[in-house]
Amino acid sequence: MKIRFALTLLAVLTVAGCKPPAPPLTDDTLVSSTVNGVTLVHRYAVNTPAEFTPVNETWRALYDASVMTSPDYGGKVVRHLENGKPFQVLGKVEHSWLAIADVNEEQLIGYVPLKAGVAAERYEETLRNDRPRPRRASKQVCVDVGGTSKACRKGNTATWILD
Repeated sequence: MKIRFALTLLAVLTVAGCKPPAPPLTDDTLVSSTVNGVTLVHRYAVNTPAEFTPVNETWRALYDASVMTSPDYGGKVVRHLENGKPFQVLGKVEHSWLAIADVNEEQLIGYVPLKAGVAAERYEETLRNDRPRPRRASKQVCVDVGGTSKACRKGNTATWILD
């Protein structure tokens, strides 16, 4: 009887010392990764960058850009940036892409191309410089070809038009 009790107690203590299996990782499970000495918290679905240079600035979107799970166009689209809306740039990663987060957040949500946004303080200036500039009227050269007729050409073209 004592031996049965001892073996039962030993089996219970052995099983009690075991850790339960870790829950399966889903796309929404939060994980952390360290790249170049910086710890990034992100969803499991978002790939860890190979290189990371911290920026930690607020930027504004220049167009409705797709936020990707990896720093290239081969990843999946996680969400979209809205034109003119601010977002947090955590850092620059490989292939000239930006690792981004929501404003005032530290969790990496994905990656956008470098040209998808601009630093918030330069946003208005960038929009002003991007507007189409009115063309100057090209100089018209005219020559009399006899009587009331004349031939004209605009600018540096070789095409003459007879009037």
